[in-house]
Amino acid sequence: MNRQIDILVVEDDAHIATVLTARLESLGYRVCGVAATGTEAISSVFRHHPDLVTMDIILKGEMTGIEAAAKIAESSSVPIIYITCLSEGGVFERAIKTNPYGFIVKPYDIHELRSTIEIAMVKHEAAETRDLLIRQLKNALSRIRALRGLLPICAACKRIRNTENDRWQQIEEYIADHSTASRAEGHGLRAG
Repeated sequence: MNRQIDILVVEDDAHIATVLTARLESLGYRVCGVAATGTEAISSVFRHHPDLVTMDIILKGEMTGIEAAAKIAESSSVPIIYITCLSEGGVFERAIKTNPYGFIVKPYDIHELRSTIEIAMVKHEAAETRDLLIRQLKNALSRIRALRGLLPICAACKRIRNTENDRWQQIEEYIADHSTASRAEGHGLRAG
């Protein structure tokens, strides 16, 4: 990646946090904070606005890393990578439900760490781009729906241009051709 990536390290073992921080910095990443509890992790995400979070699953305090990740995901799209010594099925299944961008089992090597971070950042950027495009498409569709309801009416003769055959029609004729309304004598149109 071309830009500096700020990483929040969530790890309750101070020695492991120090080693992970040194590894991340040796790879060219910037560690913007370290948190030892789930509560600290949540507040650190909003204080530091990291580009990525590495999350241990077992943390000090009452909240696990999985619970902290779920809370963070409620109000932030920051990608989270679990780094844990726990790999049994139940823990892994609970972690997967939080939609992480990676899962690394300790001990890990520095190349695995780097590749997981880089893939997570590419996937996150793609997800952000996809979400932006979806919002833009929804806005365009709303505008199209609003414009679809507009009829080209001549201000002088009060006729409507039929875009199917490009001819101008009386309003009553146009409505009769394009709706299920029928004409009641002397009373305009009524539903039919």
